[in-house]
Amino acid sequence: MKHQVLFLLAVISLLSFSSYAQRGVRIGYIDTEYILQNVPEYQDATAQLDTKVLQWKSDVEQRLAELDQKKSQLNNERVLLTKELYEERFEDISFEEKEILDYQQKRFGPNGDLMIQKQQLIQPIQDQIFAAVQEIASSRAYDFIFDKSADVVMLYSAERFDISELVLRGITRSSNRTQATNKAERRAASDEEVVPVYNEQQEAREKALEDKRSERLSEAEQRRADQQATRDSLKSAVEARRQKILDDRAKAKAERENKNNPQDSTSVNTEDNIKKSAAQTAEEKKQQDIADREARQKELDERRKKILENRRKAKEAREAKSKQKDSIPENNN
Repeated sequence: MKHQVLFLLAVISLLSFSSYAQRGVRIGYIDTEYILQNVPEYQDATAQLDTKVLQWKSDVEQRLAELDQKKSQLNNERVLLTKELYEERFEDISFEEKEILDYQQKRFGPNGDLMIQKQQLIQPIQDQIFAAVQEIASSRAYDFIFDKSADVVMLYSAERFDISELVLRGITRSSNRTQATNKAERRAASDEEVVPVYNEQQEAREKALEDKRSERLSEAEQRRADQQATRDSLKSAVEARRQKILDDRAKAKAERENKNNPQDSTSVNTEDNIKKSAAQTAEEKKQQDIADREARQKELDERRKKILENRRKAKEAREAKSKQKDSIPENNN
């Protein structure tokens, strides 16, 4: 597939540089599927074939349902039948099943009736398409005409190169000429213009208009790209100013904290403090808060211990005094 595309591109390139091709290579394409969908004879035949296919499917499904019923009945009656009778009925069912599969293959297989009738249906239309393409290529001086629905990969195709409508008109003209019943109808079909005469000036104008349209589209895309670049630049500048403001605020805050705590600032380099970011300053403040809380907690613990110790001493003093009072009467006695 890739080799075919590369070969076609190579041929086109060589022809575009040849001496006889100074007028430029003329290329067109058709869409066979679109043409077939708009040919009444093909649509009528396709509808008839679809009706046949539905009937074939219905026959197969009905026969398979009857076969399943026979299998189920045989399994239910198996215990009541002798071995020879069971095997005989089983063989009959197997033979019938093979007949159904053969019928299904005959209708829908690779070489079945469906494929054969499809080929017979499409072959006359393909011949008409080929004849119309030959006539158009000869009268309008086309060098190449491709089929969009074939194996050739067309990543992009401008509508002005689509000649499918011309092919349809050619097929209609041939059909009308064939179905004409008198000389007047045949003469009218022959006089019907199906392939316009090639006009170089008109083609040149159409090409110039197409080139201008493409140029305008390219300029519009470039303008959009420039506008996006300008918006991105402005956004970057705004972000830079915002970051500078945040850094300046962090720097001023660090300087105020150093002035309020001169004992802490003696061991810190002034230039390093200036370069600290807002995140670093916040982290340092967080660590300082934690240290202050730990110091306050330690002070509270020491005060609590001191109060408990004083209470213990006072209690011991009271107990000693109480014992002393209790011992004085005994001495008097």
